[in-house]
Amino acid sequence: MIPIQQVLTISAGLFCLGLYVVLARRNAVLVLMGLELMLNGVALNFITFAVYRDPERFLGQIFALFVIVVAAAEVGLALAIILRLYRLRRTANVDEANTMRW
Repeated sequence: MIPIQQVLTISAGLFCLGLYVVLARRNAVLVLMGLELMLNGVALNFITFAVYRDPERFLGQIFALFVIVVAAAEVGLALAIILRLYRLRRTANVDEANTMRW
């Protein structure tokens, strides 16, 4: 079995990398990719603590599945907003998204 410290280090690395992408990038698609990395780090934490705390129950896996479903819905909605922004402004830069008027 893999030690819990290694898995938590990978999870923290994923979360920190996603946070850096969200804070440093201006392209909306890259910001969404950073959010996905952050959510994957959180899901990995759920699964890790569930396996190490009570291997017989699937509580962490259920939470991770819920995170994945919410992330999929978030990506669908956010991509629709980004496409609308691109059609209006001809850019996917998040600095240009200060107003969402028709």
